[in-house]
Amino acid sequence: MADYKVNFKELKSRVGIDDIAYALGYRLDRKAGVGRYIELVLGNGNDKRDTLIISNPRNKAAQTFFRRDGSKGDVVTLIRENLNAFFVSGKDDWEKIAKVMARFANMPEPEYREDREFVKSVKADQTFDASRYEVKPVQAEKIPLIFSQRGLSADTVNGLSPYLTLLRDKRNDKFDGYNVAFPYTDKDDKVKGYEIRGFGGYKSKAAGTDSSSSAWVADLSSGNREAVKRVLFFESAFDAMAFYQVHKAQLDKEIALVSIGGTFSDGQITGTMARFPHAKAFDCFDNDLAGRIYGLRMMALLEEIPMKISKVEKGIRVEAKGKSFLLNTERPMLAQVGEHLAIRYKMGQWLPPKMFKDWNDCLLNKPMKPVLSPNKDDRDNHLAGRRNTGVKL
Repeated sequence: MADYKVNFKELKSRVGIDDIAYALGYRLDRKAGVGRYIELVLGNGNDKRDTLIISNPRNKAAQTFFRRDGSKGDVVTLIRENLNAFFVSGKDDWEKIAKVMARFANMPEPEYREDREFVKSVKADQTFDASRYEVKPVQAEKIPLIFSQRGLSADTVNGLSPYLTLLRDKRNDKFDGYNVAFPYTDKDDKVKGYEIRGFGGYKSKAAGTDSSSSAWVADLSSGNREAVKRVLFFESAFDAMAFYQVHKAQLDKEIALVSIGGTFSDGQITGTMARFPHAKAFDCFDNDLAGRIYGLRMMALLEEIPMKISKVEKGIRVEAKGKSFLLNTERPMLAQVGEHLAIRYKMGQWLPPKMFKDWNDCLLNKPMKPVLSPNKDDRDNHLAGRRNTGVKL
């Protein structure tokens, strides 16, 4: 497929916020009215996890959204907040966003070579400006309620407090409060952005956050990088904190906890591992399909195996080293890859228990809903019912 320049303005004229939201599981709240604004809700009843108020519902190019906590954005913002929900790859968030928008616009997905300029014709803050944000520490005597709602104890918060902060966006004139933030740092420990969490399921990143080569890193060695033996990678900082709480008695000071913020980037993995020259990476990602694909990608990256991973009807197709094979999503994927490729086991795994989606759900004891297969009697009754309701001549 030939490369082509990405015109975000054109894509935004074809892909609306509502298109993306519906694909993510949001539903129209008709009780809120349908006019110049519509409200799309994620979840039902008392389990409403998010609400988007969307302007210009009939004009995709002009659509914007806001939440009642003051956060706002356009279709690019919404995709970026939920990149882990789309099976796309790319060297940075912008390449991934472009591929998602191209899919929804029924256009060819762009492919990039390293020597091609990636054109961003979208109005967005592309450089992190630390002066835009006011930060203050999380105080032991005044821990935000959001931590306890996640099942995180005061001891856990205090133990990881050097890697936490409270953040206020000075440019947000609709929300003047503080959210919980997790600083993203680079190899020189310079802050390059923030992973942000707030009430009502709000999650975002500070404008211009470097998600390509920086990550949230909690180095429990107190800066003695040479001593770190294990680097544990998670999809969110809350998952990392939950893991720390669950396994605190087993953990020593020779580990680092890392959050990639839900958007897998090769540079995040390699850049983080470069900080800890004697450490082994561990896949602690979620138990859902996206998390298992992240694990495969990290293994391929650390093993230096060029690998193409794609979701197909019968499972996951892997193409590497001249081979093409299917992986059964019901079986451990790394073990299946090892049946086809020589793996040197540079990567370890410390996954959540199988009944939980992630480590935070494990801490909260919120197992995934089991999928019950029909037994023989159920199948026989179903078959009899179909026969009885068949066409009668």
